[in-house]
Order: sequence, then C-alpha cells, then structure tokens
Amino acid sequence: MEQTFSKAGWTNFESDPETPSSHLAKCVPEKPKRSALNQLTRTLLRNYDCGVRPVHNWTSSTTIYIDLILQSVLDVDGKTQTITTSIWYRQIWTDEFLIWDPEEFDGITEISLSSDAIWIPDVIICEFVDGGKSLPIPYVYVNSSGSVKYYQPMQVVLACSLEMYAFPFDKQNCSFTFRSWLHSVKEIDLALWRSAEAIANDKREFMNDGEWELLSIPSSYWQVHQDDTDYAHIQFNVLIRRRPLLYVVGLLIPSIFLMLVDVTSFYLPISSGTRITFKVSILLGYTLFRVNLADELPATVVNTPLIGVFFAVSMAMLMLSLIMSILVVKLLYHSEKEVRQMSVSACLLDKYGSASHGFTESALTSIKTLDHINPSGDYEFDLSLEEDLLSLNEIQHAPSGLECLLQDLVSLHLALSQEDSESLVQAEWLALCSKLDCFLFRFYLLVLASYAGTLLMLWTIWNYA
Repeated sequence: MEQTFSKAGWTNFESDPETPSSHLAKCVPEKPKRSALNQLTRTLLRNYDCGVRPVHNWTSSTTIYIDLILQSVLDVDGKTQTITTSIWYRQIWTDEFLIWDPEEFDGITEISLSSDAIWIPDVIICEFVDGGKSLPIPYVYVNSSGSVKYYQPMQVVLACSLEMYAFPFDKQNCSFTFRSWLHSVKEIDLALWRSAEAIANDKREFMNDGEWELLSIPSSYWQVHQDDTDYAHIQFNVLIRRRPLLYVVGLLIPSIFLMLVDVTSFYLPISSGTRITFKVSILLGYTLFRVNLADELPATVVNTPLIGVFFAVSMAMLMLSLIMSILVVKLLYHSEKEVRQMSVSACLLDKYGSASHGFTESALTSIKTLDHINPSGDYEFDLSLEEDLLSLNEIQHAPSGLECLLQDLVSLHLALSQEDSESLVQAEWLALCSKLDCFLFRFYLLVLASYAGTLLMLWTIWNYA
C-alpha cells in the first residue's frame, strides 16, 4: 500500500501545476520577438554603402525627379540683389539597393530611414546664397520598390537681378536652377515630378496676402556642355509682382500734393519776399519728405527708381526758382550808393574832387553815372541841364539865396532823373526774370504731367499684366 501510495503520491506531485519548478518557469521573462520593422531596417542597411550610387549596373544613370512649391516671399533686398523665399522642395529617385518583398516582413510597404544612412544626390541650387533658418529633416521615405522620397521645407536666400526702376509697380523674375554639382548626365539625370503646367499654375500653398503676388512658376530643362561632358539643369522661374496700393496711398499721393503746392508758388509776385519764404518752406517740406522716403524706397546700387529721379528733378527746379527769386529781389531793391560804387566816374570823383567845385562835379558825375548805366541812350534827359550848370558857374555876383535855390532845383532834377532811370532798369530786369519764371513754370508743368502720365501708364500695365 505504501509503495502504491508513494507512487500515486509521486505521480500526483509531478502532475501538480503548482509545483516550485512551474513557478520558476513563470518568473523567467520570455525573450521578445524581433519586430518586422526592425528586421527590415537591419536587412536593408546591413551591407549598405551610402557613398556608392545605388545602381547594380554602373553604366545606367539615376534619374532624380524634382518638384518645387513656393510658400511665401519673405524679403526682396535691392541693395544686395537677393530674394528670401520659403519653399517646399521634393526629390524622388529609385534606390536599387533598398528593394524588398512586403510579404516577408508582415506586409510592410513603406518605411522611414535616416537620411545619413543612405545615398543622397548632390543636387544644389545654383543661385544659392544663404540657407536661412531651414529646419533639418533627418528622415526619408522608402517603399518596397526602392522609390525614395526626400521632402524638405527650406528657407533660401537667392541671388536675383532685381529691376527697381518702375517701383512700386515693379515685377521680378527670379530663378531656381537645380543641377548636380559633380555628376554628369550619364550618372545623374534630372526630370520634373509633375508636369510643367501643373507647377506653373500651382498657387495653393502660396501666402497670397503679403506685399508680393505670385504670377506663375514656369520651368524648363536643358543640358550644359562643359569639359566634354553634359550636365543636366532644371530651372524654375518665379514671376512675382508688388502690390502698389500701400505705396500709392502713403507715398505717391502725398508727393503729388507737395508738387502741386510748389506749382502754385509760381503765382506769387516774383519781386515779393513772401515768395522766397514760401519756397523755403516748400524746400524744407521736400527735405523732410525725402528723409521719410528713404525708408520706403528700395535701396539699390544698379538703378534709381523713377520716383527718386522725379524728386531729384523737382528739388533742382525748386532750387533754381528760389535762386532766381533771390536775384530778382536783390536787383530790384539795390540802393543808390551801390549804383554809385559801380561807376568809374564816382571813383575818380572821390579821389580827385575838391570842396569848392563839389556840387558841379557831383552833378556831372551823376550824369555820367546814368550814362554808364544805360549807354544805349534809351533814356531821355533834359538837355538844358548842362546849360543850367554853366549859367550857374557864370553867376558870381548873384545873391546867395538865389544861388542856393538854383542848387536845390538842380539837385532835385538830377535825383528824379536818376530814380526814373533806375526804375526803368528795374522794369527791364523784372520783365526778363518774369519770362524766365514763366519758362520754369511751363517746364515744371511738363515734368509733372510726364511723371503723372508715366505712373498712370505703369499702373495700367500692372493691372493688365
């Protein structure tokens, strides 16, 4: 009985699931099964060399498909001739070393791999100046057929030949030229991922509420022959135009108002000192407006915008008109002393004249001074004046009171004659300056009309472009 019991008891002990050995088996962790994704990654990259172009036959070329989507225009710098843009750049090519059967790896058809672990083409942008603040994307997508998709959002600064003459109605044409830096077309060829029409009319992602408006992005493909080798190029031409409404309201309309005020200043009397004060005030307004204009106008060293040229011409005409007004006032309000200083006879009188014959010689000197002012003889004088002077010399025994009266009358007659001659000279100068002022006024109107017509023509071209 004991043996049977012992056998039965031993048998029951072995079949009991709560034995200590079963507890030990549960405590040992089960070794995890390697995931299919991990196995696929290890399988693809086990013997992969990222420095070798991924083709089995080295004579076959690798075609890189390129796609470009413009997101925004961040800055246009006319001084450095650069444009800063934000783009979405896509490259697609076939890697013959990254092909697998999805059925062997739980149906996985696409995985992401590190861009540092696989071969990446050396396609660059020829106009590239600076990388800006682009976020690095460290991964690429690879599908089971070996197609690699490399998507990058980029902020790039490109060199661009900017035309600022028609500012603010200007249009710009900046290009993105892609090419392989080292490989010829026999090794790396380029092609468009989408059709040229689809790329040209794609404005879905463009931020169209800024200063610049996207017109189109035409693209083209060509090959450049260099050093007995052909290199593939793909170029995207970004056509943009500026929205001028902000500059028309804040820049052009105030400038036209200032020029109209300057035109009205020509209606002030040319001999008035008020005109000088008014023009000086306009000149200060021009200067202040030009300082504010410097912050709005694009800085460029190639050519000057049309509005800058017009302001320079307007300020030059204003300065010329102001100088002419100052000269007119100077000529119309000069004193008799200045006239006497301009005559040669007056200088001789001051040097050789005597006190006893002072009055007679001063009278003759005044007559010579008047003759010197107008030698053509256009003025008429009383010819009996010299006879009065001779008779005055012959009177030696006349009473002193009569002699003084005659001297006063002769002096008064000379003063009035000289004043009439000066008035006639002033009138001639005034007529000459009036003609010059009329010429400047008409020329100013012509420049203003040309400027307004040019702006209107540029705006019309901008609207129908």
